[in-house]
Amino acid sequence: MSSKRDYQLGLIGWKLGHSLSPAMHNAALEALALTGDYRLYSIDPADSGSLVDLLDKVRRGEIDGLNVTIPHKQNVMPLLDALTPTAEQIGAVNTIIRDKDKLLGDNTDAAGFLYDLENFFAAENIELLTKEKEALILGAGGAARAVVYALAQAGWNVAIAARRVVQAAELVESLGIGNAHVIDLTEQEIAALSPHLIVNATPVGMFPQGDASPWPEGLVFPAGAAIYDLVYNPPITQLVAEAHAVNIPAITGLGMLVEQGAAAFQTWIGQESPRTVMRVACKTALAAQTYPKG
Repeated sequence: MSSKRDYQLGLIGWKLGHSLSPAMHNAALEALALTGDYRLYSIDPADSGSLVDLLDKVRRGEIDGLNVTIPHKQNVMPLLDALTPTAEQIGAVNTIIRDKDKLLGDNTDAAGFLYDLENFFAAENIELLTKEKEALILGAGGAARAVVYALAQAGWNVAIAARRVVQAAELVESLGIGNAHVIDLTEQEIAALSPHLIVNATPVGMFPQGDASPWPEGLVFPAGAAIYDLVYNPPITQLVAEAHAVNIPAITGLGMLVEQGAAAFQTWIGQESPRTVMRVACKTALAAQTYPKG
């Protein structure tokens, strides 16, 4: 009996026009000789009815699995039947898995981020000899939750700076992580922290606002810090460009995108994900995009 079947997959989010996920997942399906399609489902965060309707299609088997991105990583949670322990502890879902007529929410962001971070450090020959590893996270949304969880689990001390201080405080409290706290993004507080790693977990700098940076203008990057920008589109974000200009190691979140996507794909398909194919597809799609000047 042929292993081929028609897989219907997709991504829930808002304003998804330049997502790389369709290119990545459709390339993975093709590489495994599977038929199917990965589509974008752009749903206004105010339109809860459309979100419910889409999830009902998954329950009925019309869709086999979904990824979830901004701003729905927490919006979908009350609509699911169960959460994995990781998704429950993080408090955000980026992957929806169908089990008969039940929907399971998972989070592959944390593991994907940590795996790519380790590759980044290895490529840059960054070796942290200190036992007290300090990280500064910009943002307090669903992506930040996964990053804070991943770093805290890996033994990092984590500081969070966000425009919504209350949201950042709620993140720390809900995760129940003792080695995480909230700071203001000021020269004094950053100097006291002396971070080894700065992570942008906000959408600031994402296409089409590619000339924006989450780092305050005029604020000097702390010496000895490396920068990981979860934004991957454009290929070189403003934050990464600013860091490179002063010889600070910096990388975008393209590797995390591939790793979290590969983990999700494997849960839907039940086969090992073709990571190399997925990464090449992302880079090819990025290279083919055009970016307006000015």
